[in-house]
This record gives sequence, C-alpha cells and structure tokens, in this order.
Amino acid sequence: METFICVVETGSFSAAARRLNVGQPAVSKSIAQLEDHLGVRLLLRSTRGLTPTEAGQHYYERAKLSIEEANGAELVARGAGKGLSGKLRICGAVTFARLHVVPQLKTFLEAHPDLNIDIVLDDRQIDLLEHGIDVALRMGTLADSNMTARRLAQSQRFVLATPAYLKMHGEPKTPADLAQHQAIVYNPGNSQAAWNFRRGETEVSVAVSGRLQVTAAEGVRAAVLADMGIAIASEWMFAEEIKKGAVKILLAGWELPVIDLWAVFPTGRMVSAKARTFADFVEAILKDTAST
Repeated sequence: METFICVVETGSFSAAARRLNVGQPAVSKSIAQLEDHLGVRLLLRSTRGLTPTEAGQHYYERAKLSIEEANGAELVARGAGKGLSGKLRICGAVTFARLHVVPQLKTFLEAHPDLNIDIVLDDRQIDLLEHGIDVALRMGTLADSNMTARRLAQSQRFVLATPAYLKMHGEPKTPADLAQHQAIVYNPGNSQAAWNFRRGETEVSVAVSGRLQVTAAEGVRAAVLADMGIAIASEWMFAEEIKKGAVKILLAGWELPVIDLWAVFPTGRMVSAKARTFADFVEAILKDTAST
C-alpha cells in the first residue's frame, strides 16, 4: 500500500524509488504483485507519467486512510510520553531556515531521540506530495487557498541598507527617493518590482530598479551586507544586524505590508503528530525571538 501510494503521489516508479530509498525494479515488482493480488489494473502510463485508473484512484484513497489510521493507532499505543519516532521531512526557505530553524533543531531532536529529520531548503514553493514533505514553512500569501495551513507568526518588513552604502549614496527621505538608489530586488518569479508603502491614509507604490535581482533571499542578505544597495526584507532576515547597527532601517515613518509565516501540510493527507509538533516548536521559537 505504501509503495502504491508513493507511486501515485510522485507520478513515476523512479521518483517513488528515490523517496522510498529502494531500487526502481523493487517498486515495479511491488506494484505488479499488488495488481495481480487484486486482479485489477491500478496504473496507466501517459505523457504525464503514471496515473491511477478509476479502480486505482479508489484504492489509493482507501489505502491512504488505512495507513493513516494504522499510524495513528500506533502512536496511541506507544503513548504520547514516549515522544515521536520515524522520519519527519520538512522544507523551508533557505535563509529563514538557516537563521531560525536549523540552529534550534538540536533541542527538538533531543526531546525526540527516536526521530530523524530530513530538511529540504528551497525558496521555491515545491510540490509537497511529489517531494514527500510532511510540513513546509512558507512566507507570504498562500497561492492555493485550499491548502491545509496554519499561520505561525508575522514579521515586520523594512527598507534596509548598510551605513557604508548610505555614506556613499545618501539616505532616502521619502519612498520616491528610492528611484535614485540601487535597489536589490528579491524576484523569485520574474514579476515587476514595486514596493508598496502606507502612512496613515496615504498609500504609495514605487517602481524600483537596480542592477541586481536575485531569486533567493540569501542573495539579498549577501548583497546588502556587501554595501551594494537598498532592499526590503523581513525583520527575521536581518534581526541580528539591525540590533548591532550593521544595517539601518530607512523610511521609518512609512509602513510596509507585514509578512506571514505558515506551516503548510500536504492536501488530502491527515496531519501527522510529528508535523503538528514541529509546527508548534517553530511557533514557540519565533515567540521567544520576538520577546527578546
């Protein structure tokens, strides 16, 4: 059942084999034996890969529920006091995870000695089912309103630059002044770059330009700290540098939209105790950070 579920969710024998850490022939043989046992064809090959037949889709849905119920029964039998076990596969944006999650994982692992964690670091919004993700940490507006998600925290966003850059180029006093500066643009989707500000009832949208656009937040951090220009970033990304004065908050009288952090779970799958507990852990980390 687990092998078949994995094939349906990944769309191919080879992808399922990688997720299960077995050889592709073993996956093919397992599916063939399952079809022989049931006496019905479960999968069809198409240009999009392997897709379930009508019988295969029904079997997938019931098999998924059966395995989730079995896993839930196992957790109950073991007792909550014995902690979590098995593997937890998570994903998150590179910079956020590097600064706020990975350094705290020792505490989480010590609390759950029978648990192993796989981390996928990627600024893109990857397919959770295809990559076998149990919980993803995503920032901003969720593209799919049907996702199973829980908001963990919010962060202020600021216009930032280093004192060295400002000494060379001057400090903007209004949003319109940003047009005269080098903007470091975080642009993962090749969209038009515009920064939106509010002060009271006044709203201003500024089209910014610069010689450097990057598709990962880690590049924004590196470029700002190298005195290359001005950027908009969450407080999470530059918390330590703001405290130490290594970067300066600009246009303090103007507000930028806040950014949300979400725990996102695969659609159609019961959220596991491991995923829920990890989301609770991240939420607690950010509450502690905000209070210090």
